Amino acid sequence: MRLTSMDYPDPDVIRVGNTYYMVSTTMYFMPGCEILKSHDLVNWEHASYVYERLDSTPAQCLEEDTNIYGQGMWAASLRYHDGLFYICFVANDTHKTYLYTSPDVRGPWTKNCVNGFYHDNSILFDDDGRVYIVYGNREIRLTELAPDLSGPKPGGIDKVIIRDSDDAPLGYEGSHFYKIGGKYYVFVINIPRDTGRRTESCFISDAVDGEYTGFKVMDDDHGFHGSGVAQGGIVDTPDGKWYAILFQDSGAVGRIPHLMPVTWNGDKPVFGDNGIIPKWFETPDLNPGYVYSPLVGSDDFKETSGDLKGEGDIDAEYDSFGFKSFWQFNHEPKPELIDRDHEKGTVRITTGKLSANVMQAVNTLTQRTVYPECMARVTLDGSGLKDGDYAGLCMLESEYAFIGLNRHNGQLRLVMCRRDLGDVDFWGERHDTEPPEISAEMPVSGDTVILGVHADFTDLKDEAAFYYSDAECNTPDTGADCTAGMISFGPVAKLKFRLDHFTGVRFALFVYSTAQTGGYAEFSDFVRC
Repeated sequence: MRLTSMDYPDPDVIRVGNTYYMVSTTMYFMPGCEILKSHDLVNWEHASYVYERLDSTPAQCLEEDTNIYGQGMWAASLRYHDGLFYICFVANDTHKTYLYTSPDVRGPWTKNCVNGFYHDNSILFDDDGRVYIVYGNREIRLTELAPDLSGPKPGGIDKVIIRDSDDAPLGYEGSHFYKIGGKYYVFVINIPRDTGRRTESCFISDAVDGEYTGFKVMDDDHGFHGSGVAQGGIVDTPDGKWYAILFQDSGAVGRIPHLMPVTWNGDKPVFGDNGIIPKWFETPDLNPGYVYSPLVGSDDFKETSGDLKGEGDIDAEYDSFGFKSFWQFNHEPKPELIDRDHEKGTVRITTGKLSANVMQAVNTLTQRTVYPECMARVTLDGSGLKDGDYAGLCMLESEYAFIGLNRHNGQLRLVMCRRDLGDVDFWGERHDTEPPEISAEMPVSGDTVILGVHADFTDLKDEAAFYYSDAECNTPDTGADCTAGMISFGPVAKLKFRLDHFTGVRFALFVYSTAQTGGYAEFSDFVRC
């Protein structure tokens, strides 16, 4: 069963009472380390972000030409022990391991670091009070931690417990570590050379530092182009049923989590129907009638709670620097360059640096896209743009495309732009300093336009078509075509998932300056359908 149909990779899941919590990778988006909550494992809503800013390094702030695309926070371990929530993850730009704790999933969270670098880690609080962390790639290592989790325990266990063959395209990684029924379980992913797709395996031991014996538990693409469903956590229900949430690479939309039942054959877990995800199964609802808040949505920018600087007690619905929680900024924002008029329902973003392209644009607001297709539109007032400025609605990824306004030789023009990286491999190009190509352009008579985009991810189609209108679109906010009555503009753009960004394509509202700073764009009436 596909969950959320959005980019929520590397999931880890726990249950506390009648509530499930799931964390996933957010990389370079801020605020970061999003936690979702559910009562039935099928429907999910935002619970909190663990941090607004990580370390505020120049690269995390998009200063000059630096960035952390494909880096930042990923593959967190989520645990609850003795009244505290624990989040542990690495950031590949700082090469640190972060540990956040809080008695309340909504925060505030206390930040610390664990001495060492623990790739794709998983923490286990054992019954005897000892704490372990399992991590690594190709060689999976178990290290005993000090009681305060500050680093390895002097004289404690530190050994390789699992090794993969050297010729596997992807060695064992993505560890999830559990103690169930007195036995120790390590779940990992890899890509065996004989299948060439991601699989999930389980290794079991009678002792924490004993011999771990493994076998495959999931080798299924769920009918989607040979893309294996693997990596994630398992969780039990109050009445003893078990489920797993693993993710699948799904093209440009990103990596989508899938839910499946887990049963037991003695002490061995059985995922789905002997490693195949069933089409239908039931999950118990621990809070019948609960109404979930959407993970994406329209925004008239009139409602607010808290402020841009994150001061005061901000409602979880508005804990993205005072914006609704389904918005995240591309890298750390500069709130002093953002002005909001809640009465008018506008967001004004002013430029504070010169940028060659949208990749270096500060204060870009983003939302996830949804499989199999989704649409959005926004009203853009470009009266404040200076010569050389670009602003608009972007499908954000390394090979991005956008529709927007550009002031050129004193005049505003509508442009559709596309960045084609050319002959690059799957790793792409993290440090792109080239401008995009203008694929279509036309002069506009006024300062305000409606911009629209339709993204189609069906069966790896991965395309975006852009639209515009000079007048307000009189279509409902939901359940209809957001681009109805609008005019197609520019060629259809191909969307691609690459490892340079390592995230699914997102809707993005942006402005950047190529010649002089201080110009601004004003956005209003963002509509999704």
